[in-house]
Amino acid sequence: MGNKRRQPSLAQLRAFAAVAEHLHFRDAAAAIGVSQPALSGAVSALEEALGVTLLERTTRKVLLSPAGERIAVRTKAVLAEVGALLEEAEAVSAPFTGVLRLGVIPTVAPYLLPTVLRLVHDRYPDLDLQVHEEQTASLLEGLAAGRLDLLLLAVPLGVPGVVELPLFDEDFVLVTPLDHWLGGRDGIPREALKELNLLLLDEGHCLRDQALDICREAGREDAPVTTTAAGLSTLVQLVAGGLGCTLLPRTALTVETSRSTRLLTARFADPAPSRRIALAMRAGAARAAEYQELAAALREDLKELPVRVVHGPPPDNHPR
Repeated sequence: MGNKRRQPSLAQLRAFAAVAEHLHFRDAAAAIGVSQPALSGAVSALEEALGVTLLERTTRKVLLSPAGERIAVRTKAVLAEVGALLEEAEAVSAPFTGVLRLGVIPTVAPYLLPTVLRLVHDRYPDLDLQVHEEQTASLLEGLAAGRLDLLLLAVPLGVPGVVELPLFDEDFVLVTPLDHWLGGRDGIPREALKELNLLLLDEGHCLRDQALDICREAGREDAPVTTTAAGLSTLVQLVAGGLGCTLLPRTALTVETSRSTRLLTARFADPAPSRRIALAMRAGAARAAEYQELAAALREDLKELPVRVVHGPPPDNHPR
């Protein structure tokens, strides 16, 4: 068998670091709050564990050996890293501190992030919020891989191991060109969608899938896609140019329609087609209580928006 040296302990490293700093056993022992015999024993044990002589002891003073001078530098670095590790663990254990990596879908980010960022700034100033805007599939992949901690997106997802914290429901509104026969009307039936040239987002956006579902519910069998766009802003400009109509969630309406005077909106009869927005986290997430508290705080602040806040039951974060 090979010669296996024992691992030095943190107590041994601290004892040696104190002696290396003070070059005096009594002063070093007082600095770390141990007795001189305990300090001397710890340094001797470290020398034995490492297989090198660290100190040159005389009756009048203590000197570092050449090996001791080199090991002292390493010891200081190791103890500094241990201290940083303990500080990090303390920060992580404190609620709403450290990094929170939030994933957001593009059809939510521009309209809800101002509320989210203001809430975090005012209520959780020690939280380092990092935002990632991606489509739903990429967000779910990031959540599963641990790249993301929390998602803000449309639900239901129906994904095993993902817990949804519902925030609100919002209606869809029909956006039309200025001269469209439905423009400006209230109480339009969903069946009107069967006759429209409807412009949609590109594939991969959940809003596209929701619009297609609404069309199918209205009795439209074909996919009403002649022109698509990568984002809602482009989609609305296409409508303003007379290429067709589109569906917008209420939270996006003011931002997207204020850029053009060549648009009208039409509202559906109750119950209007709608979508639900939620936070989503991994089942059993260590910070589940924080995420639930954040969801509750968001529901309060989101009441200012044209949405219907949803108070869902507390999720079961302990899968059987």
